[in-house]
Amino acid sequence: MELTGVGVGRGVAVGPILRMPDPLPEPAEGPRDSTRTEAEEFARVQSAIEAVAADYNARGEKAGGEAKEVLEAAALMAQDPTLLDDVRNRVGSGSTAERAVFDAFRQFQDMLIGLGGYMAERATDLGDVAQRIIANLSGVPAPGVPESDTPFILVAPDLAPADTALLDLTKVLALVTSQGGPTSHTAILARSKSIPAIVGVTGALELTDGTMIVADAASGRVTVDPSDEVVAEAERRIAERKAQADAPITDGALADGTKVPLLANLGSPAEAANAVQLGAEGVGLFRTEFLFLDAKSAPTVESQQASYTELLSHFPGKKVVVRALDAGADKPLSFLNDAHEENPALGLRGLRALRASEQILRDQLTALANAQAATEADLWVMAPMVADAEETEYFVELGRELGLKTVGVMAEVPSLAVLADQVFTAADFVSIGTNDLTQYTLAADRMLGSVAAYQDPWHPAVLRLVRMLGDAGALAGKPVGICGEAAADPQLAVVLVGLGATTLSMTPAALADVRAELATVTLDQAKAKAAAAVAATTAAGAREAAAAL
Repeated sequence: MELTGVGVGRGVAVGPILRMPDPLPEPAEGPRDSTRTEAEEFARVQSAIEAVAADYNARGEKAGGEAKEVLEAAALMAQDPTLLDDVRNRVGSGSTAERAVFDAFRQFQDMLIGLGGYMAERATDLGDVAQRIIANLSGVPAPGVPESDTPFILVAPDLAPADTALLDLTKVLALVTSQGGPTSHTAILARSKSIPAIVGVTGALELTDGTMIVADAASGRVTVDPSDEVVAEAERRIAERKAQADAPITDGALADGTKVPLLANLGSPAEAANAVQLGAEGVGLFRTEFLFLDAKSAPTVESQQASYTELLSHFPGKKVVVRALDAGADKPLSFLNDAHEENPALGLRGLRALRASEQILRDQLTALANAQAATEADLWVMAPMVADAEETEYFVELGRELGLKTVGVMAEVPSLAVLADQVFTAADFVSIGTNDLTQYTLAADRMLGSVAAYQDPWHPAVLRLVRMLGDAGALAGKPVGICGEAAADPQLAVVLVGLGATTLSMTPAALADVRAELATVTLDQAKAKAAAAVAATTAAGAREAAAAL
């Protein structure tokens, strides 16, 4: 039997499955134990919250990096004063501690889901927090990744950040989930950990523990109870991939020698050394938000300059593309824009927010220009959420005024692709953010699981917009890069090159797979795959058409 979903990466794994334990049952609504007072019942809640928060923080210290930040944020959620007040009121009305936590957190989750975007994604995290508090109150283990003495393939509806942060990669061979799409949290984790994954697999939750499967991310297939021949072929591919990973790292190129520089997406200077070790030829997207998100006021020019200089020092003579602050209503900053908006994904974000607070933008570009002068890296700077040629001209002129040499924009809004010929008259380059371009093209919030099926950069509408940008860039003789999650999909990376992408940027762990895939095709073959994908009518059809050539 075969099940199908969306594969993440080129990897394959063979092994028995273990399922993620089912969520805890909904607590009963009956009256609480009459032997406990209201104060004693609420004290149980406080104790449980303290224990859960301490556990999150301890796991964060062990995980380090981005996982630490995610888990520390979860600890803060557990201790949220508004939620705690709601729980106290419910206990005061006669609820048990377990039921009060369940109802208070569920009500807040529903509110976050209604807000959509970044806030809706936090609802999943909040649900995990509630489950852990209720488990503590009930005296049972918190739901989470099962433990095993032997390696296994993990099957789950989806994975919460707390589950994924400390995955034991010596035991978890691959991930198979029934939910999620190519830009889901699980898919992003799989790429960053370089672990095979297949998401959105219908029927995955019907599998029983111990069932042997082959999880083939390259084809998006799960083979249940595979034959000896299928297992042997999978094991051959596993050995082949290991040999490729152990081979000397080369620059990205097609089989005919066409150069395709492979760059890294980074979120802080601390990630640079690992990217270089994995073969990054530069940086295609450096996210600067880490300097701003926890600050009460905008960071100074001097503090920003220090961070940018640290980053650039890792890449002497190499291209480093830095994105100006991409924040706004979905990631509100009190000093930029914290006004409530009904649909923050379509609100005052990216360049729009920066333009409304121009001094913040001027300070950032000044710090970048100073770092450029202090290092030997080839600094490129781009603006997020740019809609047209007028906005492009504004950003490019300001960047040049402040001393930047290479200034461009991100293509995340479909209008920019439609007006690509006008945009290239001003911009030195365009970098395509496929995550946002996909959600805006298909009107599908990329943080909302209910429309996950639409959140697929293989959709021909998205590919046609990429082709428009690629054609305009070629006509202008200017670079067109890809810096969204799509570049980390090896098969899609080939298609993107065929559509005119001149560089690809991705999570560093995906570099090896993409490098290997590009080396199997010539430019003419990449163009043929791209043409077939663009001619399809669905994302699945585009995948199949490209794979058939």
